[in-house]
Amino acid sequence: MAQLKILSVASECVPWAKTGGLADVVGALPKSISADMRVLMPAYPSIDLQGRTLWRDPDLFGGPARIVASKRDGLSLLLLDAPHLFDRQGGLYGDGADWPDNPLRFAALSWAGAQVAAGQLSSGWTPQIVHAHDWQAGLTPAYLKLLDIPVKSVLTIHNIAFQGLASRDQLAALRLPEQAYTPQGVEYYGLISTLKAGMVYADAITTVSPQYALELRSAEFGMGLEGLVQARAQDMHGILNGIDTQLWDPQNAEFAYSAASLHKKKRAREALMAECGLRGEGPLAIIVSRLTPQKGIDLLAHALPDFFEAGGMLAVLGSGEPSLQQALQQLAAQYPTQMSLRLGYDEAWSQRLFAGGDAVLVPSRFEPCGLTQLYGLRFGTVPVVARTGGLADTVVHANHAALSTGAATGIVHEHSSGDALREALLQLSALYRDQPTWKAMQSRGMRQDLGWKASSEQYLSLYRQLLRSQTL
Repeated sequence: MAQLKILSVASECVPWAKTGGLADVVGALPKSISADMRVLMPAYPSIDLQGRTLWRDPDLFGGPARIVASKRDGLSLLLLDAPHLFDRQGGLYGDGADWPDNPLRFAALSWAGAQVAAGQLSSGWTPQIVHAHDWQAGLTPAYLKLLDIPVKSVLTIHNIAFQGLASRDQLAALRLPEQAYTPQGVEYYGLISTLKAGMVYADAITTVSPQYALELRSAEFGMGLEGLVQARAQDMHGILNGIDTQLWDPQNAEFAYSAASLHKKKRAREALMAECGLRGEGPLAIIVSRLTPQKGIDLLAHALPDFFEAGGMLAVLGSGEPSLQQALQQLAAQYPTQMSLRLGYDEAWSQRLFAGGDAVLVPSRFEPCGLTQLYGLRFGTVPVVARTGGLADTVVHANHAALSTGAATGIVHEHSSGDALREALLQLSALYRDQPTWKAMQSRGMRQDLGWKASSEQYLSLYRQLLRSQTL
């Protein structure tokens, strides 16, 4: 049987461009799925453009553009080279503030995706399914439908909080017809939402955990789109993310270890404590996160003092809101031998934190899937998480029943509050003192199958289902 041909359209993909878990997913899925999946992404300045040009457009939303095909690190890339849109310094989406032309920039990416689906590549390669990711690719399913391109589409919502908003007067600039601007189309409270456009026009919608798919039906989590989620419930699928288990492998750490040689993790812990200048008899917790209220970072000031009093330690890596960065700097100054803070992001340092840490904290107020807790399980770094989204789907709370039956893999607190996190950290300290129980939890987490095999099979099943419906 010939492999399915899938076009994945996304704004970021590891290792070339990353701001969060979206990039990890886009980079990992093609390597694990039994399909010919190619990734269309912008050619940011840091990306080498060696390859074969397969498509040109003299005026793609304000300037010339082309698609360059390249095969790298086991991925087939289609790089959208549009210097007027993507050749700029700063972050992917802005430099301190969002680029004002972001709606046009990623409409161009979506338009290019539709042209690939329409068979415009000179190589002749045409996808059977287009898989669009988040608001940045949300107009791709819309263009497919509005241009009568007969290719089925899937939209994955990685985080519904980011909705790709544009003003009403940009409708024509985004190449959307007037009739699309209705509550049943792209209109969103007087604006245009590219995420909503994708949700309206895609043939199927997925999100990155079963629990998050359920949560999106509520006003608390749906961010104004819960009515549309409810209306499309039959087309909504919660497919849990996996991780790249080769990239995230404790046996590749500086002090290599496995579930069968957990005693070697102690060397990584000692090295991390020495480098961070930490001293304590309790567990060494880590945080690798964007520093935002969504991630529950504001809860730390209330929860940490008692944890430190019990001998705990914390190493933080991340960046985000200036007020939260400042609050963490003050805590680190107040507890210099028990808390370490490094602002920014460094993939190698992140892996060293997971290798040396005892526990990873993820006290998010909402979390569509979360990869951090999966990295923690993989490295025997016990997750301490809030009960929401994919965190609830992937971590088994260490209550009496789960501990007695050998099922517990972490600590799950019910609410994202300072008190709930404080109690979870005190439970962490108590569990850590019971080393046989602690080591059993670590080993149990490390032995789980956290890769993409099961998830990729679910995506493949969904693609085939859509193709069958096309022939009926």
